[in-house]
Parts: sequence; structure tokens; C-alpha cells
Amino acid sequence: MNAQPQQDILTLSRGASTLRVAPWAGARLLSWELDGRPVIVWPENANWAQPARVRGGNPLLFPFLGRHFVDGKIGRWRDAEGVVRDLPMHGFARDLPFEAQPDADGHGLRMTLVDTEATRTGYPFAFRFEAEYRLVDEHTLEATLSATNTGTEPMPWYAGHHFYFALPHAQRAQTTLEFPPSELRHQLPDGSISAATAGAAQYRLSDASIVDRFHVLTPTPPAAPVRLLAPGLGRAITIDLNRPDSLPWYAVTTWTEAADSDFYCVEPWLGLPDAIHNGLGLRWLAPGATETATLRIGVEALPS
Repeated sequence: MNAQPQQDILTLSRGASTLRVAPWAGARLLSWELDGRPVIVWPENANWAQPARVRGGNPLLFPFLGRHFVDGKIGRWRDAEGVVRDLPMHGFARDLPFEAQPDADGHGLRMTLVDTEATRTGYPFAFRFEAEYRLVDEHTLEATLSATNTGTEPMPWYAGHHFYFALPHAQRAQTTLEFPPSELRHQLPDGSISAATAGAAQYRLSDASIVDRFHVLTPTPPAAPVRLLAPGLGRAITIDLNRPDSLPWYAVTTWTEAADSDFYCVEPWLGLPDAIHNGLGLRWLAPGATETATLRIGVEALPS
């Protein structure tokens, strides 16, 4: 296991908050620590030979998120002319190096990916994809994704985040996740999306039925935030998905890997998996246009 990064890690700080980011590894936000305690977690034994496959941080999902299928085969998509192309699950952004532009005050960072001959093989569009992280204050992180169509044809896209929040697995039963109005859906083995069922206002993270489930927000943007209440950690995490001038976030996915994983993922998405075929959240970006999606994550202490 390669436990050493291959290139430099950038550090952003504000007060008691510290972010670690690897622009060369898919613009990966590796970790967020507040008062020396992890909010977003990165494993100590991370395999730096394949950082995109590490369970931690925040992988960026672009140009498509989730699993997409053609004729039952994962990692393929078919365009309007019937051409079938290969594209990895969650897209290619998490595997590629981004250019980095830190803010002068040390509180923020913008990272940029543009198309290449290699990306155009599976995604034949000219684009600029940008990710920005900024510590608004020591308890609040703002994350922004933007896509620009630099080509001459309409461009399909639906991006997302994959935040790995630190949570000891023994604390799942006492940890709750609160949602604004939503509908619950999931992906079936053939790639299609299940019918919607009514979502609950609150779930315990010991509830295995919400692993790999999509909480489709109704309406968008939601009037209330998503809240992760972790009394064992003495804190609440608020995910504000109703930011000025942002695209509407389509759904929030909940996922963890195993019963003993010391993380739980809460993932704001602009669409659902296989949207390129089912249309659920699929966006078409006009030539020359830019679209931006912003959220804020806040951390506050729970009463003792």
C-alpha cells in the first residue's frame, strides 16, 4: 500500500478549520478538520497509487454521475445518433489532474479541468469544469461546481459530490439524518430507476434500507437544509442546498461501504444515475453557456 502522496497537498485554513486538497488527484478534497477533529475523513493508509479509488474525502463526479448502462453493460452510454461510448462510473474527473489557483487570503481554492483528446473519446464535447472550495468562516465550507460549454454543440452533463463524513460505525444507531420533503428511489440491476416512494423526514444511519438510496428533493431548491445530527461526536452538520444563483440540486444520495466503515457518505447530486438515458436530472448546456451549483456545509456544536 502506497501511503505517501505522489505530489504536493495544498492546505487551506481559517481559524480552527483546515482543508487538505490534491488538485493533481481529481481536485480531491482530502479532508476537513475542525479543532483537530475530522469532519470529512481521509484514511491514513490511503493508496496514493490510485487516489480516485480511496474511500475518503470528496471525489468529484463529472460529466455524469453514478452507473450508466447500455444493453446491461455498465460504463457505457448511447448518444442521440446511437453511438455507444465508454465512460467510467462517476465520470473521469476524479481520475485527472486539475490546474489550481489558490485565493490570496489562503481561505479558498479554484481548480480547473478542460477537455483533451483523451476525454473526447468517451465524451465528445469541449468543456471547462471548475471546482471551488472556500472556508467562509472556520465552521462553514462553501463548495461550487461549474461547467462551461466551450464547444459548438449542446453538452449533456450532471455532476455531483461524494462527501465522506467521519462517523465511527458504532455511533450509527444514535446518529440521524434529517431531510426536507423528498421521494426515495434507487437504481435497479438493469440500470433503470425504481418508482418513487414517500421519503421520511428523518432516518437513523443504522437503517440499512437507505444505503445507496436517492432522496429526490421535492421541490427544488429545498426550503430547509439536510442535517446530520451526531450526538456521539457532539455536533450537527448542515448542508444548505438553497444558495443564491445556484442550479437546483436534484437529489441527495446516502451510502456507506460496510457495517464497520467509519464514514457515512451524504452526496448532493444534480441528477440521478443513467440520466443520459432516463432524463432524470439530465442537463443540456448551450454552446458558450456556464452553469454553477453551490452548497454550504456548516458544523455546529450540539448541546451537551
